Amino acid sequence: MICQSMTFSASANPILYQGAVPVFVGSEKETWNICPVALEEAIEDRIAKGKKPKAIIAVHLYGMPYKSKEIMKVAKKYEIPVLEDAAEALGSTYHDQNCGTLGDLAILSFNGNKIITTSGGGALVAHDQKIKEKAVFYATQARDAAPHYQHSHIGYNYRMSNIVAGIGRGQMKVLKDRVEARRKNYAFYVKELGSLPGFEFTAEPEGMYSNRWLSTVLIEEAKAGINTTQLREALEKENIETRPLWKPMHLQPIFESYAYYGNQVAKELFETGLCLPSGSNLSDADLNRVVEGIKREVSP
Repeated sequence: MICQSMTFSASANPILYQGAVPVFVGSEKETWNICPVALEEAIEDRIAKGKKPKAIIAVHLYGMPYKSKEIMKVAKKYEIPVLEDAAEALGSTYHDQNCGTLGDLAILSFNGNKIITTSGGGALVAHDQKIKEKAVFYATQARDAAPHYQHSHIGYNYRMSNIVAGIGRGQMKVLKDRVEARRKNYAFYVKELGSLPGFEFTAEPEGMYSNRWLSTVLIEEAKAGINTTQLREALEKENIETRPLWKPMHLQPIFESYAYYGNQVAKELFETGLCLPSGSNLSDADLNRVVEGIKREVSP
């Protein structure tokens, strides 16, 4: 199975759960997501080796939509389904279509750090009713239609409780407000930090609307006079939490032996990127404290 390398490990782990073999694909610079060119190279090479990929896992990184039109064109050419990882992209859109509805199947996350949360868990989005029913069957212990407890397949207990699901449905009503709050954070950082030497923020390509789940910045050490590690550690001393971008999967110890196709974009993003405080409930005072802390560390 093909998987975007620049992502959290939860995108790749299920491949190993199923006893399949992950094949990682690098990123393009505009959205930081799976590169359509490298994707096709990977598919053609695996086919030449006698192992046509069974699926493509594409991720909307940090809420920025991947290039769905280009990815689906490649996927349809080789008749490979796309599993859309929209865990970070609830509320984002691609040419006015909601992320989570672009692939053959999609997942959403309601983890504690997401746009809306049920404390954990998520949702599966399917276009096909039969696929939806099959997923529910497996998620409810794969119990056969019989008056007694009969099982012909291995099932799982992957259900939300009714209480947790109710919390999630209630929060759907404030999704627009949460997205607006995250986008406001990002706009503030761009305004206050975008002109600093060596600081680069990623714009939305035409037709893409990101929920800006996390506000991220790239820092060029030669111009900024500081690298991401130094800045992160300095801010930590002021009780301001920042984090590196995801370390690409093909660079992870557990996955480093698997095939990788692409350039060095994902590696460079990891080395120069930083996630800034991004919570929906950040106050103006909070945001100003973050910006002031950064400005103190950046060379004039």
